[in-house]
Parts: sequence; structure tokens; C-alpha cells
Amino acid sequence: MQSVVVNLLNGVSYGLLLFMLSAGLTLIFSMLGVLNFAHASFYMLGAYVGLSVAKYAGFWSALVLAPLLVGALGAALERWLLRRVRRHGHGHLAELLLTFGAAYLLGELVKLGWGLGPLSASVPALLDGPLFTIYGAAFARYRVFMMAVSLAMLGILYAVLRVSKAGLIVRAALTHASAVEALGHDVPRVFTGVFAAGTALAALAGVIGAPLFVIEPAMADSLGSIVFVVVVIGGLGSLGGALAASLLVGCVQTFAVASELSLGELWPTFGGALPPEWDALTLAQLAPLIPYVLLVAMLAVRPRGLFGQRDDHA
Repeated sequence: MQSVVVNLLNGVSYGLLLFMLSAGLTLIFSMLGVLNFAHASFYMLGAYVGLSVAKYAGFWSALVLAPLLVGALGAALERWLLRRVRRHGHGHLAELLLTFGAAYLLGELVKLGWGLGPLSASVPALLDGPLFTIYGAAFARYRVFMMAVSLAMLGILYAVLRVSKAGLIVRAALTHASAVEALGHDVPRVFTGVFAAGTALAALAGVIGAPLFVIEPAMADSLGSIVFVVVVIGGLGSLGGALAASLLVGCVQTFAVASELSLGELWPTFGGALPPEWDALTLAQLAPLIPYVLLVAMLAVRPRGLFGQRDDHA
């Protein structure tokens, strides 16, 4: 029972970190229709910028300044590059390729600025240590903080996008841009603000996730693919779907890593026989593959994802 509860809490905390990262990507896609391939690179940049700011001004300053700085860079990318591509009518493929190139550019800039070696960020003193003990196992105060920030971010996004006047303008600008402009709103500036907000959320996830993971140039590649898995499983453009898929991937992968079951022990349940060399493989060894197995299964059974909208014109 102890291991089940601890793994569940760890899985939920990891899933909420994935949601914090995937929420920005979902926001950009749902509002602008841009599948931002550089999103994980902004997450990586947030971790590096947060580490540098924290050295001089502390963790709490980094938690505010790093997302603002990275969000400003995201605004510049949308203002000077993506908007130009959109203006010339090159379509979403050109936007996708542009963000793909931006991801590589950001990766190389990080290597030039911080080097190739791994770096580590420390947990702030206020959040260090266990917060509570359950079944004899301690749960870290910092993980609870991370979960609280993620849930608070979900509440703020819902309030802004679904309740506030600003959210109404953003949603209207996506489908009726000319009407929104006729009412006196600067639609291009609205799009820039949405893109900046999405990249700032990725940077926030980078700052908060940095003490739990190693900061290295490869972190964008290792986590970026999982974020796209989460967004596709949840349904492109669905914030609720991103939350559900994040928790699903986080919990399943965490339980798999902690499992001692081998594939040979598990497979007879489904029938059939395995090659002898596969019998000794454990679920922990196969854990990195599980998100992609879920992705393939979802695309085969429900291509639009858990909460994605059906495209009646397809």
C-alpha cells in the first residue's frame, strides 16, 4: 500500500509538470493554430535562464524573471518571424518548419552560452525537506509546491480564456479577425501576446522542474517528444485533454519505472509466447516506450484524442 500511494503521488506530480509544459503548447495551437516545435526549447531555455537568475537574485526572482524574459523572446519570434510567414500566406507548414529551425537555433545558443556539461539547480531553503509522511514515506515539500503552481496555472488559464473579456477577444480574433479589428482591437498584437504567454508557461515549467532534473542541452529533446505525445493523446487544442493526458502519462510511466514485473511474467495474461530474449525485460526498462505505445493506441482507436473535437470537414 505504501508503494502504491507514493508512486501515485509521484506520478501525479510528474504529470502536473508535464501539464505545465503542455499547457503552453496547447494554448498556442488552440489560439493560433501553430504547432510550435520550439516549445520544449523554450522550456530548456527557462531552466537555464532561471538557473542564472537564481545565482544572483534567488529562486523566487528567477520564478518571475525567467518566464518574462523567455516570453519576451517568444514574442519577438512571433512578431518578426511567424507574423511575416503568416502575412505572406505560406500556410501552417512554413510555420512548423520555422519553429523547427528555431528549436535547433535555441539549442545551439544554449550550448554556446552555458556549455555542454550538465548543471544542477538547488531547491530553495523554504521548500526543502518533507511536507508530510504517509505510510512511513515522506513526500517532498517542493513537489507539493510544483503541484500547487500547476493547478493554480490551470485555474488562471480557465478564468482568462473562458470568463474574462481578454479571453473573449482572443477567441474571437482567431475566427473573426476582421470583425475584431473593426471593433478597435489590434489582432496581430493579440496573437503575439498569446504566443508570448505560451512560451512563458514553458519557461515557468523549466524553472520549477530544474531542481528535479539535470539541466542539459538534451533536456529539450528528452521531454519535448513526450509533451507532443501528451498533446496528441489529450486532443490538439484541448486544455482539459492536456491535463488528463498529462496525469495518465505521468502515473503510468511512474508505476512502470517502480515495477519489478518482467515482460515474461506479464505477457501470459494476454496470451501467446515471447521470444526467450524478451522474457527478462522489465517494465522499468520499457518505461520510456510507454508514452509512445499510448500514442499509437490512441491514434488507432481515437485519432482526435481524448477531448479533441471531431473535424466534420475532413
